[in-house]
Amino acid sequence: MVSIFEHLKNSIHKALGEFGVTSEDIRLTYPEISAHGDVSTNVALLHAGALGKKPQELAELLKEKILGMNDPHIARIEVAGPGFINFYFSRAFYTELIERIAKEKDAYGKNEELAGKKIMVEYTDPNPFKEFHIGHLMSNAIGEALSRLLEFSGAEVKRANYQGDVGLHVAKALYGMALLKDAMPSAEAPLSERAAFLGKAYAAGATVPEAGKENYEKGLRELNGKIYDKSDPAINRFYDTGRKWSIEYFETIYKILGTHFDYYFFESESGPFGKKVVEENIPSIFQESDSATIFRGEKYGLHTRVFVTSQGLPTYEAKELGLAKLKYEKYPYDVSVVITGNEVRDYFKVVYKAMEVVFPDLAKKTIHIPHGMLRLPSGKMSSRTGDVITAEALIDEAKKLILEKMSGTDITNKEETAEDIAVGAIKYSILKNAPGNDIIFDFVASISFEGSSGPYLQYSYVRAKSVLEKAKTQGIVPSLAGTLPDAGGVERVLAQFEDAVLRAREGNAPQYMATYLTELARAFNSFYAHEHIADSPYRLALAEAVAVTLKNGLWLLGIRVPERM
Repeated sequence: MVSIFEHLKNSIHKALGEFGVTSEDIRLTYPEISAHGDVSTNVALLHAGALGKKPQELAELLKEKILGMNDPHIARIEVAGPGFINFYFSRAFYTELIERIAKEKDAYGKNEELAGKKIMVEYTDPNPFKEFHIGHLMSNAIGEALSRLLEFSGAEVKRANYQGDVGLHVAKALYGMALLKDAMPSAEAPLSERAAFLGKAYAAGATVPEAGKENYEKGLRELNGKIYDKSDPAINRFYDTGRKWSIEYFETIYKILGTHFDYYFFESESGPFGKKVVEENIPSIFQESDSATIFRGEKYGLHTRVFVTSQGLPTYEAKELGLAKLKYEKYPYDVSVVITGNEVRDYFKVVYKAMEVVFPDLAKKTIHIPHGMLRLPSGKMSSRTGDVITAEALIDEAKKLILEKMSGTDITNKEETAEDIAVGAIKYSILKNAPGNDIIFDFVASISFEGSSGPYLQYSYVRAKSVLEKAKTQGIVPSLAGTLPDAGGVERVLAQFEDAVLRAREGNAPQYMATYLTELARAFNSFYAHEHIADSPYRLALAEAVAVTLKNGLWLLGIRVPERM
């Protein structure tokens, strides 16, 4: 179903067309004051000059054209200021909206704009043998939200996870495992114990000795080569064990975060393939230099990057090039969305340019979305391995603070509820910002049940549900009979949900959904504070519509909704 905003845009397009004007981008805004309309547009100001008219004159003409369409959803149209056109929705529209939300429930807000499209979204990408740190939470939250927005718009979405199971970090981890082999837990030990050992092993292996730095680096290079060619049985045993433990541990984190993956790709498979692609395109695209193979990015306004080292090993760039082709072979996508940290933004530009030359069709299908860093205020907490803050530690700390807030309540499943609230708090803190921004995670603000936070949205949902349950015990049920002339702005915000879905998806910008849900929660909580909702069937219908919309919006952000808080 077309949203009211898309419907209005179509009407404006049609009205402009009668004056011979075609507008590619018709902007609708939401006036803060309801007296100024439910929706406003400045389209008359933009096109009046081309028609030799004053903006107010064109606005009046457009107003009459649109009124002549006899749209039952529009109560009236007014021209304001220098030529703004303000639209006021009819009572019939709002009644129909609330009725539709109640009927569609989990499907409310869905659209079919991407029906038939195959999209692969790659995100999270933790490296085996290293800890799942808070930076991976950034990628996971953004990637999961974008995946759900795409699915909500009718696309077939496959989630991909690309992991670095070869490279110097693995060599450091295996070196550390050898150093600490006497403390290595058995395969039957709890997974948390085995994961903790891997963290300690990497920290030990990554510590450069004060003496013998040159021998240490030479040894790592040799060890790295043996990992690639699998020539040493003892190293292979360490490798296979550590890789298995890491991947098992990551799955426990994904379960907590509420995400899953359809495909897992590894550098051990993309590396050889990428190296082969590079070698097949020497010297036409890649050139040899000092025994290494490079891509001269300067000719494209970029910089030169090594794709195969002088030791014959593929670099990040070659692996990414190979990965693009491997993904397509597994799942012939129409679009490939790749989410990475900002730190590889410049590298990816070179990879993308090389992809344009080697695999031009795949390059056209690829979208790169870089994200910022998630940081903590200094002194807040520390990691068991030093300066790396793990995702698990952050979730546990937030969960601990939430459990303290919940003490004294009669909630039976406190642990599960606290975990849902903790994860929601972290995800919302990430998703309320544009993906490219760095974020300082504030524990106090993030777990607050008031203001702009995940728990505030979850609590608003629980409040709406509790009102409905209380009314049900009194025999009062939601109904559209006896509609109210004004519902304190709740109806106006509810009507914006479908547009918020489109804006968030089209802009790859989950922050639009986070902002929208906060506005809806504020409108509802103000309504709750000033009205006796349980006394009115129509107010209950509004509360039910709010609960449905909050639940759908939070699902899009990957945030679970507890039934009690």
